[in-house]
Amino acid sequence: MNNNVKKIVIATGGTGGHIFPAYSLAKHFKDKNINVEIISDRRGYKYLKDYQDIKVSIISSSTIFKKDFFQLIFSITMIIYALTRSFIFLLFNRPNLIFGMGGYSSFPVCIAAKILRVPFIIYENNLFMGKANKYLTPFAEKVFVSCKDLEGVSQKYKENVIEIGNIIRKEILNAKLEQFHKLDDKKLKILILGGSQAAKIFAEELPKIFKKCVDANIDFKIYQQCLPDQNEFLNSYYKNLNINFEIFNFKSNIMDYFQKANLAITRSGSSMLAELINVKVPFISIPLPSSADNHQLKNAIYYKKHNYGYLIKEEDIKTELFGLISRISKEKSLLNQVINKQRQYSDKSVYENIDKEIAKILNEKY
Repeated sequence: MNNNVKKIVIATGGTGGHIFPAYSLAKHFKDKNINVEIISDRRGYKYLKDYQDIKVSIISSSTIFKKDFFQLIFSITMIIYALTRSFIFLLFNRPNLIFGMGGYSSFPVCIAAKILRVPFIIYENNLFMGKANKYLTPFAEKVFVSCKDLEGVSQKYKENVIEIGNIIRKEILNAKLEQFHKLDDKKLKILILGGSQAAKIFAEELPKIFKKCVDANIDFKIYQQCLPDQNEFLNSYYKNLNINFEIFNFKSNIMDYFQKANLAITRSGSSMLAELINVKVPFISIPLPSSADNHQLKNAIYYKKHNYGYLIKEEDIKTELFGLISRISKEKSLLNQVINKQRQYSDKSVYENIDKEIAKILNEKY
């Protein structure tokens, strides 16, 4: 990394898929003794407020994609306000580099950086370019992507696209595979993940599937992430069925559960799928149908295509999920086949790739 780097600002949207890679990247820069700060909105701050090691500033923004006229006027006002705030922030803080992680909250910071001639990079970890990143691409120094198969980038900007891998927690990348649960011949240990929002439908529909598993004498245990207000229902339901289970909420240490599980049922956010593949836990991905530009489905299709996991659409949970679990329980070799494919993939070099590419940019600028 360039020795002249004094400060890097990371601008990120407020969903978990943006926030957690942003925090992991900030930790990396801090470990290299670089002054780093994250800018996000109030949604993002909800996740970041418990981390005291990284400075966080709030600049709320909005999206212009509103159907209602009055909402559109309000959104435009919010964006102008965010641009002004961002401009003032950068004038007073003068970072050497901006790292835009996607989400509409990153947009005004990157535009203000362009006006002030502060170089900025954008990062896209999904398989389809998000709207904010798409509009920022013409102005960015480089576009870092998790995968070269990214869709939605204009051909004339392709030369600016650099595949670096998935930005995920170093504890995941550095984990020794031997510490994770090994497959046995008897019991499925199913980890259910709904992402930072938790999947409400998982708590509504999956218990019915698991009742079928009980009736079919499938030997299994459940580790289910849910919303706090779903705890009581799930505890009661699983106890009545005499199912071996453990309920947890989003703040829990997910690494503990990665070590216990040999199959995951998960939403298809890029960060979660990347973590699962790096710790070699086979998964059934169920994309969120309302995800922007249907990017979760695109993520899931990519991973299924490479045999890193399975895919079931939310509309097909009732008709397909029990059959797949039943087949896996009878043929554990199916999970071993997935693990063998996952072993061919790794994001271990992601931070090394970032440092190398940033050094090139800053050596040219400073």
